[in-house]
Amino acid sequence: MTSPAAAQGKPFQGRVALVTGGSRGIGKGIALELARQGCTVAFSYVRHHEEARKAQAAVEALGVPCLCHRANLAEVDDVKGLIQAVRERFGVLHILVNNAASGVQRPLLELEPKHWEWTMDVNARAAWLLAKEAVPIMPPGSSIVNISSLGSQRVLRNYFSVGTSKAALEAITRYLAVELGPLGIRANAISAGLVDTEALQTFPNRAEMLADTKGKTPAGRMVTERDVAGLVVFLCSPAAEMLRGQVIILDGGMSLLA
Repeated sequence: MTSPAAAQGKPFQGRVALVTGGSRGIGKGIALELARQGCTVAFSYVRHHEEARKAQAAVEALGVPCLCHRANLAEVDDVKGLIQAVRERFGVLHILVNNAASGVQRPLLELEPKHWEWTMDVNARAAWLLAKEAVPIMPPGSSIVNISSLGSQRVLRNYFSVGTSKAALEAITRYLAVELGPLGIRANAISAGLVDTEALQTFPNRAEMLADTKGKTPAGRMVTERDVAGLVVFLCSPAAEMLRGQVIILDGGMSLLA
């Protein structure tokens, strides 16, 4: 029998989601789409206070509660504090989306150990620690979705630190899926193609990347935040019950080309 919430087009009503890096770009798109599905939303951010305020207002305008929490995911105490804030506000967590990412865009010979450590801490270690902290408040049927990128498998210019951290994130996804499976928690990852967000402004070869992607994508357009968000919703739905530890490539077919 279809529930009243599902009948009204809000199948995630009563569920709570946490999206890291949710103040802008892909993270904001995911937070908004989950809210449209009826989900209560929490999200983290670091520096962009005004964007975070606007994102919170946009989520709340969709008629759901929203927790906006500042957290530097390179800091273990901040990771723990983020989950504690969700616990205190909502008591439960059904969806964890590890979207926040950082890194230094330089050739590998120009990187320093501190750049490596920072990128790994934010992009890989935080996903593990957040899951570890969140599991006690995640009931059976919950989902973890990690946002990766094509740079985990393909060599992209100036992407050494981020690409290797995303490869680690995909390995973390597989371990989470196996070890948390008996608890009824599933984990998957999305390897998204290039999305034209504010974060892309940090790439010195942004114009080249955009032109190359637009010209080589069989779908005829670039991936958008809404595309990624839609796949997150699917992976967190009952229809994806048997998808476990998978990395779903969402790139309009670009990576198929030689």
